[in-house]
Order: sequence, then structure tokens, then C-alpha cells
Amino acid sequence: MRSYFIAVGTAVLMTTAAIADGHATGDAAAGEKGFKKCKSCHMIVSNDGSVIQKGSKTGPNLYGLYNRVMGSQEGFRYSKGLVAMGEQDAAWDEAQFVAWTKDPSDFLKESLGKRQRSKMSYKLKSEKDARNIWAYLVSVGPEAETTTN
Repeated sequence: MRSYFIAVGTAVLMTTAAIADGHATGDAAAGEKGFKKCKSCHMIVSNDGSVIQKGSKTGPNLYGLYNRVMGSQEGFRYSKGLVAMGEQDAAWDEAQFVAWTKDPSDFLKESLGKRQRSKMSYKLKSEKDARNIWAYLVSVGPEAETTTN
């Protein structure tokens, strides 16, 4: 078990070091295609109401996810674990997103030190897919809009 935590810690450190620009290391175009896996629960709708990706409202809107405090989007009821993460000022970045999408309940357990149940049950099998989807989310977010205008 100890070697597992060492491996996870090392992976997080390596991932953090690999994020040179602070945003994304994946392929946004591939992430747009990969987002099909997410649409059954999530949508991407900008603050002005423009629909970037149609999807369900089962999960929170993923617009502006980069640097959003976990469990903080208005109008969505998060699990106790994600609310607790937000109370610790944990915010979404690529490393957090990749770890979350691999196994949300394990992510909460490792982050909070106790078993927590996540409302999200879907897991991405590929870290590459997670990185690509993250790159796509960042590319359509508010920071992308302000840097391209």
C-alpha cells in the first residue's frame, strides 16, 4: 500500500512538472472528440449562455473549469467530498482533473484521507484521454476567450 501512495505522489509531481504553461498538455482537438464520453452528464455553456457543447445537466457545467474551486458552481449539489475539497480551496487544474477522472472516489479518499463517495461514477480509462479533454475544456474556457480577443 505504501508503494502505491509513493507511486501516486510521484505521478502527481511528474504531471505538475509537465504542465509548463500552467494550462494543458493534451490535444484539444482530440479532447473535443473525447468529450462525447462526458456529454451524457455534462454540458459546456458560457457565462453569456452560448452553448459550446450540448449535454445533460446531471453533472455541473464544465465551462471555466480551469482554476475553479472544487464543488463551487452555483446551482449544483456536489458530494460532501467535493464540497470539503472546495473548503480547502482546492481548485481544478490538469493534474487534479486527470486524477479525478481516473477514479473520483479514490481521488477523494487520497485527498481527504478518508473514504468519500463521489456522485460521478464514470471513469476515464486513459490518462491521455483525460489530458486531451482537459486541453479542450481549457481551450473553450473564459481564459481562452480573453487571450484570443
